[in-house]
Amino acid sequence: MTSETGYLLDNRKREAGRRFDALAELFDPWTLGHLDQLGLTAGWRCWEVGAGGPSVPSALAERVGPTGRVLVTDIDTSWLMELSGPATGPIEVRRHDVARDEPPGDGFDLVHARLVLVHLPDRAEALRRMAGAVRPGGWLVVEDADPALQPLACPDERGPAEELANRIRRGFRALLAERGVDLGFGRTLPALLRGAGLHDVRAEGCFPLTSPACRELEAATVRQLRGRLVAGGLATEREIERHLDHLRGEGMDVTTAPLITCWGRRPR
Repeated sequence: MTSETGYLLDNRKREAGRRFDALAELFDPWTLGHLDQLGLTAGWRCWEVGAGGPSVPSALAERVGPTGRVLVTDIDTSWLMELSGPATGPIEVRRHDVARDEPPGDGFDLVHARLVLVHLPDRAEALRRMAGAVRPGGWLVVEDADPALQPLACPDERGPAEELANRIRRGFRALLAERGVDLGFGRTLPALLRGAGLHDVRAEGCFPLTSPACRELEAATVRQLRGRLVAGGLATEREIERHLDHLRGEGMDVTTAPLITCWGRRPR
């Protein structure tokens, strides 16, 4: 790990909003489908860890209703301000660093984090803290990427445009690795949840192969990282412009890293 650790994709940047929108379109139905299957309903107390954008917290609030609670935390809450105030019902937004701060309470029916732990230096400790905040009989749901499981931007590398996309994706993965990101983290979640004392552990993967949201997520990520890609000799400005131009059309099939969703119950 280099000395420059932390989240590579700075959520304070304008492109973060586009990334959040694309991630919501790609993964919210998958995420919420799993939470609904676990019995998420009115009156539940939920902790949404590292929420980033407002889509999942808003959906949780709709499900738990006025008798429930949704505590939404992140180290940067700037994209969550629309959730603050008396009109937002059961939602409370709080600045919190799950890697350093003690859990903001306990007895939660549900603790959920998506695409958070993979970026933390001590992922296992953060997960143990989250598991400790779950009430007996409650659920911890952790979702994280596994770029090493499927590392390509374009699995069907049928021409120069796809070859360029895959080379730029390799550059992105190199930047992540320099920051200490475990590119095979998603697959370790079941063992980590069992190690945190959870039972009934299950996991599934989501792998959208192509869609406008896939292309928008790729474009927003590349725009946000273009300076680092160029400075690191991983791509030229001209190559990045050519890649972004390809993404504006519909002819390129771009995918994401598989999202591994893992859940477990705290024993009663």
